[in-house]
Amino acid sequence: MWSKMTKAASRTTFGSDPASYDAARPEYPSRVYEILARRCGLAPGRRIFEIGAGTGIATRGLLAHGASDVTVVEPDRRLVRYLRSSLGRDRGKVTILPTYFEPARQPAGSFDLGISATAFHWVEERRALRKIARWLKPGGWWVCWWNMFGDPGRPSPFQRALDPLFRTLPTSPRTQLPRRLPPQLDRTAREAALRGVGEFRRVSSEVLRWTEVLDPSHAAARYATYSPIAILPSWHRDWFLGEVARIAEEDFGGRVRATTLTVIYTAQRRGARPVERKE
Repeated sequence: MWSKMTKAASRTTFGSDPASYDAARPEYPSRVYEILARRCGLAPGRRIFEIGAGTGIATRGLLAHGASDVTVVEPDRRLVRYLRSSLGRDRGKVTILPTYFEPARQPAGSFDLGISATAFHWVEERRALRKIARWLKPGGWWVCWWNMFGDPGRPSPFQRALDPLFRTLPTSPRTQLPRRLPPQLDRTAREAALRGVGEFRRVSSEVLRWTEVLDPSHAAARYATYSPIAILPSWHRDWFLGEVARIAEEDFGGRVRATTLTVIYTAQRRGARPVERKE
C-alpha cells in the first residue's frame, strides 16, 4: 500500500501538465453513457455532480450526452483552470467547486445523479458513499467507473516487457503484474461497500474489455499519466518513459496493442423511483 503522504502527493500530481494528460488518456466507452442515460436518468435538466473531474474527460462526455446542469468537485486549481478552458460554449452548464470532496458542501437531496470517473479511489470509500447518499435525491443514482490499463487476469506481452521497469519504482506498485485483484476490479467488495452503507438498492456492476493500438510516443505519454510514474524525480521519470518508448519501438515494431478494462458500478438511492427509460 502507498503511504498516506505518497497518496496525498499523487492526488494533485496530474495538474502539472493537464494538456498532456488530457491528450494521453482515452475517452470512455459509449456503453458507459448508454448506462447513464438508459438506467440512471442522464438527460437535460437533471442535476448531476462529479467527484474528481480532472481535465474534464467525463465532464465533456456528460455534456455531449445531454447533461445541462453539472456540479464538479476538483481540488487542483491548475486542473480547474484547464477544465474551464476546455469546456468552451458549455462552460455555463458547469459549476466548479475547487475543493476536495471531503469538505465540499451541498444541500441534502440536491442531485438526481452523481458520478466519479477513474477518481473515486482517492477518497475513503465508506465515508464518501454516505455523503453521496445525502447529496442524492431519493431514487437518484450513483455511478462510478474506472479505466484500468491492462488486464491483470491476462497480462499482455507489453505489460510483461515493462515489468522490470516497474521494479525500479521506489513506491508501490512495483510491478505491472499484480498478485491480487486491484480494488477497482474487486466487484464483490465494491458492491458490498455500496450495500453496506444501507442507503442504496439495485447495486450492479459490469466490465467492458477493449483494445487500442499505441505508437511508442503515445505509449510513453500514457504511462506518464500514471501517478506512480508522474511523482518520480525528473531523471527517473524521463529514463522510465524513454525505456517505454524504446521497448515499444524495438520489441513491438512501433505498434503496441493495449488492453483496457472499464469497470462500472451503479446503485440507486433508496426512496421514490424516478421515471426511467427502458434499457
